[in-house]
Amino acid sequence: MPLLHSNSRYLAPFTLPSFILSSPYLSTLFPIAMGSTIGFSVSPPLNPHQSAAQYHSLRRPPLHPPAWAFGPVWTTLYGIMGYASHRVYAIGLNSLSTAVRDSATKGTTLYGMSLVLNFIWMPLFFRLNLPRLALADILLLSANVAAVTVSYFKVDHLAGYLMMPYMAWLGFATYLCAGVGYLNGWDVSGVRRKTK
Repeated sequence: MPLLHSNSRYLAPFTLPSFILSSPYLSTLFPIAMGSTIGFSVSPPLNPHQSAAQYHSLRRPPLHPPAWAFGPVWTTLYGIMGYASHRVYAIGLNSLSTAVRDSATKGTTLYGMSLVLNFIWMPLFFRLNLPRLALADILLLSANVAAVTVSYFKVDHLAGYLMMPYMAWLGFATYLCAGVGYLNGWDVSGVRRKTK
């Protein structure tokens, strides 16, 4: 039985297929695989360290993490939020409460939209060199993830709590995106020297 009904007010194209959401393994691995694929596709061919070099060449705000930290952090967050989506789907689908089923439907739809917004940030910033658009994207993503988290709490408290590290990281990532954009005159296209 699909989570989205034909009379649903939510957008089915943004909801992951039920075979992914119904599996704790696939729902956990899907965002990790997609995020990794996009990350590697944005790195220039034959030189995966060029994105790190570009990151290091930019003026960065205080408290910026080392480039190597992003991969482990995002892998962990993708896995956690993927597992949270599975819990909401499984619990919401089996609930006798219409309100819980509706919250699960809304949450999984918003989660699919958050993946789209998340996955386009890196190409916007590093490949297309559009930090203003990347900042707008991450602001939309943050609002979306807040709505996902609220919906998840209505279905399963653990799933809601699992989204909290992601929300915290998005706040920090927004600070980094805005800081890097501002400190580099909203031009991240060229390799430049950091000012002391």
